[in-house]
Amino acid sequence: MSPLQMPMLPTGAEAEADLVRRAISGDVQAVRAIIRTHNQRLYRLVRAVIRSNADAEDVLQEAYLSAFSNLNRFAGDASLSTWLSRIALNAALARLRAQKRLKRAAPARPSTDADILPFPGSLPTADPERIMAQRQLLSLVEEATDALPETFRLVFVTRVIEGLSVEETASLLDIPIATVKSRLHRARRLIRSRLEERIGPVMTDAFPFAGTRCDRLMETVIARLGLTK
Repeated sequence: MSPLQMPMLPTGAEAEADLVRRAISGDVQAVRAIIRTHNQRLYRLVRAVIRSNADAEDVLQEAYLSAFSNLNRFAGDASLSTWLSRIALNAALARLRAQKRLKRAAPARPSTDADILPFPGSLPTADPERIMAQRQLLSLVEEATDALPETFRLVFVTRVIEGLSVEETASLLDIPIATVKSRLHRARRLIRSRLEERIGPVMTDAFPFAGTRCDRLMETVIARLGLTK
């Protein structure tokens, strides 16, 4: 087959449009594909506003229901990712406003949401000591991120954790590019300052070499020396 006869492969936009059409028609596999593709980003964006794992999941579920109920309104002017992100962000902000109204009307109760969100990636499973140390570091990063003022937190999560460009972040949050840059700079300074205050106690457990790893090395040395146990 000559190059002129080669079939045209669908572009990313065409594949996305086809996926949307299938989802609108009720294709459950298309719906699943959309959710799998965008779930991580939308969850992180919602949690940047809500700061509660359980509430973020609830808000994201509602955002998905709203999005799929109105998917026929997706015109393709922006990417599906941007369109879904705006729906999720609006849902999170609406929930936050509702929570603030409730707090003004009733005494606040302590949060029991203590799960760790492993947004930098999956943790290894072979070394319990290292897992514990990494969880401590992840917890500090989460704590520092949650402590940011909302305007800085949204920019930080969108730019640094999700990796959106300055232009994409400005479009998503509806703020000027210069504002994105200034807020990101300020967010990084605040996070760095908070981590420096808290990192000392955690770093005493850094580079762990105990438990299983220590035992394994010890037995290897004994075996190579030909010593009897």
